[in-house]
Amino acid sequence: MRKGMQIESERLVLKVLDESYADKILDYFIRNRDFLDKWEAIKEDKFYTLEFQKQQLEKEFLRMKEERLFKVWIFEKEDENFKKVIGSIALNEIVRGCFHSCFLGYRLDKDKKNKGYMTEAVKRVVRYGFDDLKIHRIEANIMPHNSPSLSVVKKLGFYNEGIARKYLKINGRWEDHIHMVFLNEAIE
Repeated sequence: MRKGMQIESERLVLKVLDESYADKILDYFIRNRDFLDKWEAIKEDKFYTLEFQKQQLEKEFLRMKEERLFKVWIFEKEDENFKKVIGSIALNEIVRGCFHSCFLGYRLDKDKKNKGYMTEAVKRVVRYGFDDLKIHRIEANIMPHNSPSLSVVKKLGFYNEGIARKYLKINGRWEDHIHMVFLNEAIE
């Protein structure tokens, strides 16, 4: 895994970022703070600082080198100079051995919803996870009332394995999640 590595879809560039992009990531989170709050864990004020975002990028890259994480930030192809982050996708907690599994997480800019961007980007990252990272099972845990997110994974072929009760603490409250799974049938 190298900093600056990127994969592309039809309209998007999905790029591994280094600390030099911390200001662009901070801008993304500030622009989308209210929108993301209802879907994510509560963040301390220091999260919204440049120093924290630099540290976060460093930590993420170390986890990628250890092959425990694959994370890309999303840009529109027309943004040739990579000036505006519009989202991120991560394959988290990659486990090898007899499991070869991970958790999928993603977020998108509030102003880029309903354009098919997230479906396009997740499809590309799932393909990368199966083909390049040799992952067998990708799991996405989504709150039942997050219909846009559920729609993304359903379009791509994820199936419902059931409800995980009070699974994650989101916005200060333990929330049930639907356990969605996609298997790489080509790997045996």
